[in-house]
Amino acid sequence: MSQSKALKARISGRVQGVNFRAWTQVEAQGRGLAGWVRNETDGTVTAHLEGASEAVDDMVTALHKGPPTAVVREVTLTDATPQGAAQFEIIG
Repeated sequence: MSQSKALKARISGRVQGVNFRAWTQVEAQGRGLAGWVRNETDGTVTAHLEGASEAVDDMVTALHKGPPTAVVREVTLTDATPQGAAQFEIIG
């Protein structure tokens, strides 16, 4: 069985107004991840990802690309405490 992992990702670039949150939700759900994604007032997007370590790592790779209309400049990762989320939600 895979180990669980939780990360917080802060994505900067052209990531708001380009369907980034909805894309993140679909991609995360497809990998069996739980957590959330939201827009920040500074123009970045923050995502909390938790689930199987390999799936979280794969999602991080996807976040570096984003949806076709996004331009990702940087993805900053920090370890996070699992929140016990049951699904992946857009929260803001």
